[in-house]
Amino acid sequence: MAGNIQLEIVTPEKVVVSEEAKIVASPGTLGEFGVLNGHTPFMTSLKIGPVRFTDADGTERHAFVSGGFAEALPDKVTILAESAEKQRDIDVDRANASLERAQQRLAEDRGRKDLDFTRAKAALERAMQRIKLAKLGGSQ
Repeated sequence: MAGNIQLEIVTPEKVVVSEEAKIVASPGTLGEFGVLNGHTPFMTSLKIGPVRFTDADGTERHAFVSGGFAEALPDKVTILAESAEKQRDIDVDRANASLERAQQRLAEDRGRKDLDFTRAKAALERAMQRIKLAKLGGSQ
């Protein structure tokens, strides 16, 4: 279908993205999904990873999300994320430091199945995804 959709990526602290897009692709917990104008409405939970979208000018852009929920309507996609940032705002040094801390925690807690181990695994995944997205380059 022709036309754009409104994309909103929002965290509890701020609006990260609010603009028109031709297509939005996001990491759902049941798999990646894509939304175009006129899509059937649905809601889904999100996993950690990149949101890719093509803006109204045809430029592919990226943002990082750390969990949350997405609602797709025929003319709008709203992503309510625990945390999110545009690709250009990712601090690679901070992400690398987070990666090292998470790896260290996991090495120290090998074999444990408590909350700290689960949190360290999630921190590791967030750091790896942020670094990977930042390395894609560009000024998105």
